Amino acid sequence: MITTLILFPLFGALLLSFGHERKPHAVPLVCNIVSLSSALLLWHRFDPTAASLQFVERHAWIPAIGAEYLVGIDGLSLLLVILTSLVFPFALLARRMDQGFYALMLVMQSALYGTFTAQNFILWFFFYEMSLIPAFLLIKIWGGQNRDRAATKFFVYTFLGSVAMLLSFLGIYFAKGTFDFVELAQLGKTGLLSGNLAWFAFAGIFLGLAVKVPLFPFHTWLPDAYETAPVGVSMVLTGVLSKMGVYGFVRLLLPLFPNEIKVLAPWLLGLAVCSIVFASLAAWAQSDLKRMVAYLSINHLGYCMLGLFAVTARASSAGAATAAGSTSSLIDMHAALSGVFMQIFNHGITAAALFYYVGLLEQRRGLRGINDFGGLMQRTPLLCGWMSVAMFSSLGLPGLNGFIGEFLIFKGSFAVAASFTAVAVIGLLVTAIVFMRMMQSLFSGPLAESCNAFPDLGRNEKWIVVPVTLLMFAIGIAPQFVFNIFNTTVIQMTRLFS
Repeated sequence: MITTLILFPLFGALLLSFGHERKPHAVPLVCNIVSLSSALLLWHRFDPTAASLQFVERHAWIPAIGAEYLVGIDGLSLLLVILTSLVFPFALLARRMDQGFYALMLVMQSALYGTFTAQNFILWFFFYEMSLIPAFLLIKIWGGQNRDRAATKFFVYTFLGSVAMLLSFLGIYFAKGTFDFVELAQLGKTGLLSGNLAWFAFAGIFLGLAVKVPLFPFHTWLPDAYETAPVGVSMVLTGVLSKMGVYGFVRLLLPLFPNEIKVLAPWLLGLAVCSIVFASLAAWAQSDLKRMVAYLSINHLGYCMLGLFAVTARASSAGAATAAGSTSSLIDMHAALSGVFMQIFNHGITAAALFYYVGLLEQRRGLRGINDFGGLMQRTPLLCGWMSVAMFSSLGLPGLNGFIGEFLIFKGSFAVAASFTAVAVIGLLVTAIVFMRMMQSLFSGPLAESCNAFPDLGRNEKWIVVPVTLLMFAIGIAPQFVFNIFNTTVIQMTRLFS
């Protein structure tokens, strides 16, 4: 079933490569309907109480180097498969493009499914790189002004990070003789490697994943790429591709190198706080709406990293707390990790929605500067109202999806890293200022002359906006249906880290 999910978008890309010039948008939409149906079927058949991988498919691939075709899902993998299946049709409907664009988008979608389900490093790395190539081409060919510079910067950063990660895993393979994630995680409990080799391997994998999240100070490629990319590509980059880095930290770095992360925990928490605070301040300084949302994306992913690093820092003292009969440390770790998983999903939905709304404004005005608009509430009340919901969701307003993950992350993080978490709260304050400034400049005041002919949301746009907004409310009011997906995985990982 997982293989079908991976291959079907590739089949659609092949169809587009050999025809369908008259209605190129029909093929990707059909493929995404099938992919979403397959993801929901996986969810229906998924046993949320099982701790082991499910729907496992294992076949020999390159035995000489320990490479297998090994795929399977747990709660985190299923969550990201569902997120991918939701964001891609949303992004494809953002704007009509040609068949080459759609073909590359489908290739990237297939690669993301593979990345989130592969359980062998060689296979995972193959899909990981496979997702970066179409992203580079989509920016390079269909991007806006300065697309060559942005695409090159994106390629150089991700390529160097990938090389560092590959070299690290080759060192691990030569030392331990396996690429299997489950086996490596078991070895990581007692120390995967020792001495300088452990630190070199850790550094290589950390660099590759930190670039992908991105984590401060490896983030400088992101604003240029998000600003230049077509709106649909920006939605996928922030909604799904950025989650590959966070997923890699959870799946690879934390289980394989728990001791190294404990040693560096204060420094790593410092980097996460810098991502949160500096990115929100940078967003405040922007006048381009896409760059503003791009920096806010870094800010929100910083919350995920704060929660992850707080979990590992807490794990160093969890053993003593458990021996004393206290379960508070495990509860804090569970809360933080649950918040991270929820934030991964919620940020993917909300950030993609914000880029979609910015795309609507740019499509109507031809510009996207914050000072190019004014008084839109008088002309487009529906657009302003629905966009405000996405802004409040990103801000973390109770009753919307963004609140759940952020609250749990801060709850778990305060217990172990109160000082770092207290500084990170500054990011929440600055984010609120950024959104209030955005709403004031766009929606309030006298109607700008250039916006006199602004149309409100059309029928097709409402069909896109309304379901996404209802999902934000559904998760914010009754989030248990999402928690049920990954609760068992969180419990298992909490025990692993402790």
